[in-house]
Amino acid sequence: MKTNEEIKHSVRKEYTRVVTQATSCCGPGCCGSTDTETSVSRKMNERYEGVDSSIVATADLGLGCGTPTAFAGLEEGMTVLDLGSGAGIDVFVAAQTVGPTGHVIGVDMTDAMLEKAERNRIKLGIRNAEFRKGEIESLPVDSASIDRIISNCVINLVPDKRRAFAEISRVLKSGGKFIVSDIVTTGTVPDTMRENMRLWADCISGAVDKEEYLAVIREAGFHDIRILTEKAYDFPEPMPFGVFSITLEAVR
Repeated sequence: MKTNEEIKHSVRKEYTRVVTQATSCCGPGCCGSTDTETSVSRKMNERYEGVDSSIVATADLGLGCGTPTAFAGLEEGMTVLDLGSGAGIDVFVAAQTVGPTGHVIGVDMTDAMLEKAERNRIKLGIRNAEFRKGEIESLPVDSASIDRIISNCVINLVPDKRRAFAEISRVLKSGGKFIVSDIVTTGTVPDTMRENMRLWADCISGAVDKEEYLAVIREAGFHDIRILTEKAYDFPEPMPFGVFSITLEAVR
């Protein structure tokens, strides 16, 4: 079995490739072929309908499996944290919504992504956002300092999901919410696929059963857990398990 550090190394390597080669990655089927990448990117652009076109053109790498910002109930003056912020698109969308009195922090563990996001921030002239290097299991963020946490197809990449949701709980204010879009499964993912690091980076092998995912969130002390959207993925060849993208919210 791969160690947590070996998994993280593989994920960093793949996402460095994504940003340096400007190719799409995350979301089941999104990495598989050029045709699929094109269709998924098109769908993602449709989900960002209504967002400033310059933000989409600059920062949308075609990653993700939802649009958590659309469900986050963001308001002016809020402090928002984006987990696995990538090239920054959800950070920039949130920054526009919370306004100059609000603040948005993006956290990512991949240097190339952080560099790309900062270049995008400067290009777009966004002043109420920043990017920090860190891992979701050990966030570089003060306790009880965040009003809303968003994340887009990233927690499935984290080896220790219990630690990730414990950290989410730590940094959220009492009554604060997290809204995440992520990949979950139904049925059993074969061990051979769990060991496949390319499939892990493709957001499949690191995904856990939906009921286990919800149980981990409850164990971390969250309440009012609601699945807001759910979509099954189809694959060219039959899989021995189901794969779904979900967007859910919970309250600390």
